[in-house]
Amino acid sequence: MSYSTAHIRNVALAGHPGAGKTTLFEALLHAGGAIPAAGSLERGTTVSDFDPMEKARGHSLNTALASIDREGLHLNLIDTPGYADFRGPTLSALCAVETAAIVVNASAGIEYGTRRMMDYAKARNLCRIIVVNRIDADPGRLAALVEELREVFGPECLPINLPADGARRVVDCFWNTDGDSDLGPVAQAHQHIIDQVVEINEQVMERYLEDGEGGLSGAALHDAFEQCLREGHLVPICFTSARTGAGVAELLALAEKLLPNPAEGNPPPFEKNGQPMLALPDAKAHVIADVFKIVNDPFVGKLSVFRVFQGTVRRDSQLFIDDGRKPFKVGHLFRLRGKDHVEVDRAIPGDIAAVAKVDEIHFDAVLHDSHDEDDIALRPLDFPHPMFGLAIEATTRGQEQKLATALHKLAEEDPGYAVEHDAELNQTVVRGLGELHLRVLIERIKDRYGVDVVSRPPRIAYRETIGAPAEGHHRHKKQTGGAGQFGEVFLRVEPLPRGTGFEFVDSVKGGTIPGQFLPAVEKGVRQALQGGAVAGYPIQDLRVTVYDGKYHAVDSKEVAFVAAGRKAFLDAVARARPQVLEPIVDLTVAAPDSHMGDITGLLAGMRARIHGTHAGRDGEIVVRAKVPQSELTDYAAELKGVTAGRGRYDLEFSHYEPVPDGVQARLVASYQPHESED
Repeated sequence: MSYSTAHIRNVALAGHPGAGKTTLFEALLHAGGAIPAAGSLERGTTVSDFDPMEKARGHSLNTALASIDREGLHLNLIDTPGYADFRGPTLSALCAVETAAIVVNASAGIEYGTRRMMDYAKARNLCRIIVVNRIDADPGRLAALVEELREVFGPECLPINLPADGARRVVDCFWNTDGDSDLGPVAQAHQHIIDQVVEINEQVMERYLEDGEGGLSGAALHDAFEQCLREGHLVPICFTSARTGAGVAELLALAEKLLPNPAEGNPPPFEKNGQPMLALPDAKAHVIADVFKIVNDPFVGKLSVFRVFQGTVRRDSQLFIDDGRKPFKVGHLFRLRGKDHVEVDRAIPGDIAAVAKVDEIHFDAVLHDSHDEDDIALRPLDFPHPMFGLAIEATTRGQEQKLATALHKLAEEDPGYAVEHDAELNQTVVRGLGELHLRVLIERIKDRYGVDVVSRPPRIAYRETIGAPAEGHHRHKKQTGGAGQFGEVFLRVEPLPRGTGFEFVDSVKGGTIPGQFLPAVEKGVRQALQGGAVAGYPIQDLRVTVYDGKYHAVDSKEVAFVAAGRKAFLDAVARARPQVLEPIVDLTVAAPDSHMGDITGLLAGMRARIHGTHAGRDGEIVVRAKVPQSELTDYAAELKGVTAGRGRYDLEFSHYEPVPDGVQARLVASYQPHESED
């Protein structure tokens, strides 16, 4: 099928686990003619959950793509995982779409994942719609749910269609004014949404006030609707039952007639040399595309999935990766449909496509066809911090390299993983977003790459910082016969705001340290940053300023200034009120309200700070708190015990803050630095 950018719609289905995203994905593909019948989660026949682990678990572990072509519409759909452990791939998908469809389980209502994905989509400046799914489960509660959505997410949330006949069908209330629905007269809902749409545009408002709705053309309403979506002035609510099919065709019609195409959505946040730049959806311009998904397929090889924002990618195109000097040739160009790869000739602005077997491509790489675009990047996503860690090693000697390869490939696929190798302790630590996240990683290492591993309990990702400015000095002098080693460094350390990271400043005057040795000083400082100063954890949030030193015309060497820089830094940190920082997480607990006392009592013994409670559905109470991650080691079992298995919780990294004095003393006492020869 031939189509233009104006015919493309890109939509990601996101939300809380159990909202029915995958079932809705299947229903949309079937209704759009992309598949002959909707697949089943129970039978493991869905297009999106094709991975054996997904079939076994009955829920998504990664994003899946498929497209619908019908009546001039090319709809790219992305099904995303709901579990917070797999939020890396979910957030990556937001880089590829104009619209986020937040799917809500009509029975469960607003859940933790609903709030988080609405926040993420809003922060990314995406157009948002709310899809209330499973409306057939409890039609009598839909009116209350609409009010709850408006109360939590704002009055800009308005139904654009309505359930009718006991949720057996759905009626439009944007273009249509006739009839009744389960939630009242269609005309009333129509008036509410039209009033919301016309007030965004002064010209449309004037015409509406003068001539009424009859004076507005379909194009004028469409354009005002698009503006409302772009500016967050309207978040349409629509209703579906993926199981019965109610509202599915109406959702497809909404996508075709009202959702933005790539030229109408908010422009992606590209930057060139750190300054905002506009990528134009012009098929004849230079190519700009962003890689948002990596798949290491055992049959196809490495598959890099990208969204085209500008220009046209064709088979045989020559593309550069970031600021690379040498291009690669696009030998084959694919469109994805779940596990299947359909070869295509070209990808125009708005298209989502993939290339295979280009090892140099990485997640978030910018692909382009001109050196004019060498310094372009998409503004980074604010991914959750990988807090949970496991030290792992292969059970069989000789498989270390195979394990390293497996970890590298899995971390490529999911930006929520981080792999660290501690050379001092000779151990590999993999970090993820939760216990399930790491369990899935270990299973994949075995199933996909054939490596059995053993793991040790999670390590807490403590950090170190300083609480006050201080100065440090070290003279490194070694004479072993012949040429010696000499380097002397004076430096200053200052604390920076939490989360700032590290700054290195050169303030040397008069050449007391020659310029060629300053990188060696910085190297020594960075070595100390990684190894820690008081408890062996990486140091962060400080500025290091080198302001003086000495050198010897014969004996000064790079190795001498590496050692001097490292020890001068450690000397300064020791005087700067060093602090150990611990990760604090946002904990959301939901359980029957009869267990409120048990939940708060459990939190009281965990150094938790409760900062909100509210009533959930079906007699549940929801408690939100900030808790040190170190206190949550056995929380799953403890919560299960006090709530008889009826409690559940979500975690997300919040920030770092200093540990109590007693905890710091214990961590410092247990630290045994491994000094190496300079």
